Formats: sequence, C-alpha cells, structure tokens
Amino acid sequence: MSLPLNPKLVLIFNGLTDKPVMVKLKWSMECKGYLVSVDGYMNMQRANTEQYFDGALSRLLGEVLISCNNVLYIQYEE
Repeated sequence: MSLPLNPKLVLIFNGLTDKPVMVKLKWSMECKGYLVSVDGYMNMQRANTEQYFDGALSRLLGEVLISCNNVLYIQYEE
C-alpha cells in the first residue's frame, strides 16, 4: 500500500527550485523557465519564462506567477 505524497514536498526535496522546468497549462500553452518558489497551494513563481503554443516560441514573459488550478503537469528540463 502506498501513501499519498504532497507534490509540493516532491518539488522542494527533489531540488527543482532554481532549476529549469516546463509547466503545461490547461489551454495547450507551455511555459519554460526557472522555478523560483512554490507556496502551499502549488502556485508557482517563475523567472526567465518563455511562452510556447504548439511547441513554437510565442513570446518572452520574464517573471510570472502561475496559479495552481491552471497546471496540468510540471516537467524538469535539463
């Protein structure tokens, strides 16, 4: 039997803060940038963020806040 795991703890303990991550949002948009911080609700602060639609660079956003209810998944980018 496996125990449920708090995803915030996974992000912090896997050392993803200050690392490049890609966030896939609900409306087919992807944001690539550096994870600065995550709060208790999984809202994310990102730096040097680039916005992608259908795999193509759309624009540079810089520093952004992403609300947790818009996120489909988070992926580490090497």
